[in-house]
Amino acid sequence: QVQLVESWGGLVQAGGSLRLSCAAPGLTFSRYDMGWFRQAPGKEREFVAVIIKSGGTTWYADSVKGRFTISRENAKNTVYLQMNSLEPGDTAVYYCAASSGWNWPPRSYDYWGQGTQVTVSS
Repeated sequence: QVQLVESWGGLVQAGGSLRLSCAAPGLTFSRYDMGWFRQAPGKEREFVAVIIKSGGTTWYADSVKGRFTISRENAKNTVYLQMNSLEPGDTAVYYCAASSGWNWPPRSYDYWGQGTQVTVSS
């Protein structure tokens, strides 16, 4: 059974940093593009970043470009989201997701994690 497990969310002050991790132990990891999404209270889930299967190409939402960095370690079945210069508007539940498709950027995702809360205080 495939599980995506996000970790290392938390509470941070504005201007601070967090590094999220998403482990996928049951996945043939290198066959999936890996994405991060977020959902703030009362808002729809939105795309944050995605990294291609090999790790050589990334894509970011304009709202996080220059502040967030997505990376992956295929040998560890893990994808990361380094978040710097955090703002209160980044407060949300962050989800990782896996896409087996061949479109770029991915149009749909096959598996989703349960999410991890990130709260940025002003």
